[in-house]
Amino acid sequence: MSASAKPPAFDPTDPLGLDDLLSAEDLAVRATVRNWTARRIAPHIAEWYENGELPGIRELARELGALGALGMSLTGYGCAGASAVQYGLACLELEAADSGIRSLVSVQGSLAMYAVHRFGSEEQKQTWLPRMATGEVIGCFGLTEPDHGSDPAAMRTHARKDGTDWVLDGRKMWITNGSVAGVAVVWAQTEDGIRGFLVPAGTPGFSAPEITHKWSLRASVTSELVLDGVRLPADAVLPEATGLRGPLSCLSHARYGIVWGAMGAARSCFETAVEYARTREQFGRPIGGFQLTQAKLADMAVELHKGILLAHHLGRRLDAGRLRPEQVSFGKLNNVREALGICRTARTILGANGISLEYPVMRHATNLESVLTYEGTVEMHQLVLGKALTGLDAFR
Repeated sequence: MSASAKPPAFDPTDPLGLDDLLSAEDLAVRATVRNWTARRIAPHIAEWYENGELPGIRELARELGALGALGMSLTGYGCAGASAVQYGLACLELEAADSGIRSLVSVQGSLAMYAVHRFGSEEQKQTWLPRMATGEVIGCFGLTEPDHGSDPAAMRTHARKDGTDWVLDGRKMWITNGSVAGVAVVWAQTEDGIRGFLVPAGTPGFSAPEITHKWSLRASVTSELVLDGVRLPADAVLPEATGLRGPLSCLSHARYGIVWGAMGAARSCFETAVEYARTREQFGRPIGGFQLTQAKLADMAVELHKGILLAHHLGRRLDAGRLRPEQVSFGKLNNVREALGICRTARTILGANGISLEYPVMRHATNLESVLTYEGTVEMHQLVLGKALTGLDAFR
């Protein structure tokens, strides 16, 4: 653009012009997912959340599979082979609808399918990935335990050899998709270190009771996994994963999606607050005309679009094969924390209406309290960055 050229008009929905960074294909992916959530999720999500259920999850999974959203950035085996940025845009749109919907997709693609794709045998990939990509089979990922969350190396679930078979015993906790999963990726201690196992639903000794009485991620299936003498054949183990490197690499991939997804929840709250401020009148005029409200909206917009720009930058690095786990921690720490701040500020703009399910703000805020903790707590990501900055390990 020449110095005399006229810049485009200011777009309040894209104040930094970030859409200029996206290709036509990127924009098409975003529009497809946004339109699907508007049609299938938005009309029902408040009721689902209030009732603490996600009805028709298997049908939703098949629809998401038809969109290409399951295992979206993986290649082959029926997966879409999309770019990391396109996967991120999908996560943003899904979480703008609800964190529970994005969690369904993240656990399916970035944890369960990613584990099989990266660490599985060719037979395991052919057996599971095509059906998981279509949503015919839902997967879950069993790492966290009742007594071991941030320290997975201390897990108590163990697997022992019995002839050519493996026998698993233990418990996993807070497992998204667990009660509806057709296959669980379960991590367990063995004589050779931590290994991953594919446990089909219905295997004797394996059960997945659903966790209820949640005040967050209510429109999401969360379960415990119980393994009581679960006997598996030799080919149930993921052959290419030994030690914590396996599950931690899966978590890094899932955290990347959260960097984008959190900004979806934040965007939904910000847009709600802007619209409310334009129409809600106090003292004879819209509250959006008062300086304090405008200051809140400006600060929210700054953090929202900074977060999206950060997510985009990390996505480009991932597409170039240059993204490091420490950088994912940077994004997860910042974006979830700022998203929560945006939700809370939006709540103040809506006043008492901010706690009503007629608006999405409180639902997003309570969901983000879970997102803040899972896939690494704030403290864990601070310590990851602290170690990277100082070279000193403060975890223990």
